[in-house]
Amino acid sequence: MSDRQEQFSGTSAVRAGQEIDADRLTAWMQANVEGFAGPLTIEQFKGGQSNPTYKLITPGQNYVLRRKPPGQLLPSAHAVDREYKVITALHAQGFPAARTFGLCQDNDVIGTWFYIMDCVDGRVIWDTTFPSVPIPERRAYFDAMNQTMAELHMIDPVAAGLGDFGKPGNYFARQIGRWSKQYLEDTDAGRYPAMDKLVEWLPANIPAGDEVSIVHGDYRCDNMIFHPTEPKVLAVLDWELSTLGHPLADFSYHLMMYRMPPSTTTGLVGNDLAAMGLPTEAEYVDAYCRRTGRDGIPDIDFYVAYNMFRLAGIIHGIKGRVIRGTATSAHAKKSAEGFEALADLAWDQAQKIGAN
Repeated sequence: MSDRQEQFSGTSAVRAGQEIDADRLTAWMQANVEGFAGPLTIEQFKGGQSNPTYKLITPGQNYVLRRKPPGQLLPSAHAVDREYKVITALHAQGFPAARTFGLCQDNDVIGTWFYIMDCVDGRVIWDTTFPSVPIPERRAYFDAMNQTMAELHMIDPVAAGLGDFGKPGNYFARQIGRWSKQYLEDTDAGRYPAMDKLVEWLPANIPAGDEVSIVHGDYRCDNMIFHPTEPKVLAVLDWELSTLGHPLADFSYHLMMYRMPPSTTTGLVGNDLAAMGLPTEAEYVDAYCRRTGRDGIPDIDFYVAYNMFRLAGIIHGIKGRVIRGTATSAHAKKSAEGFEALADLAWDQAQKIGAN
């Protein structure tokens, strides 16, 4: 079993400072969740950097609870209400998203907002090389990820009831501005030269053209549940960063796995893809383009540079939470240590396409 698989798979006892009052939660679920019947046992999933996630076990059915973390929070972060809205809408469209059961915006119940969804049985694969899958089957799993993302980007936001889920247009400018602001304002986590350069360079080099689709924002193999034995995605998880945005921003974030070293995240750089039974980056891009009716993605290098910057911004935020003592994951400190290397990688990518 890989290190990440062992670290993040499954549940454990609820972590100190993130406890839930089972009696209060039981009373709320009895009033708001159709078919709920206790007694209720609460465990906490090991994974999840941002919003603490719990497994709710009852005799008849298991549920998942996602909540805002306790403590001081940045204004736009931890939007569990947005997660609930998009998951509910996409499930109704037949997209692989868990069924939802209720949203609570009353802090008096467990201390922070939360929502309840179905606990989907299957496998979460934490390593991008899919080591637990036999080599001849790995391409099919990559193809399932590719197909699911293409399906998401082809859904009409208005038809899905998500026409107001974000501001259409100028996605890159707005996102670069958002993550730059969050980076600059989190003074606890400090500044770093490569990030400072990207804050200046990125908005001046945005490619022409615009598109709008529903975007996930953090589409990775470990944010989905696969069928227990088949190359099929049963549910896409962790929609906190979802919005209306540019589909190529979303796809190129996912594509970063081909340009990231394993030491920074679960990257594929340095691996023999053919020997491991994995498609090349070009093959993966071609499959997505075929499914979405594209001739190609000429500005892919900019999109990847932007996404490395954005991910560095997310990790910078984790670093700030570690310093403030509000980090929700036991592995947050290790994640935060990768911030500078990722920022350097993002700047290196930008320099390849003419930065100075």
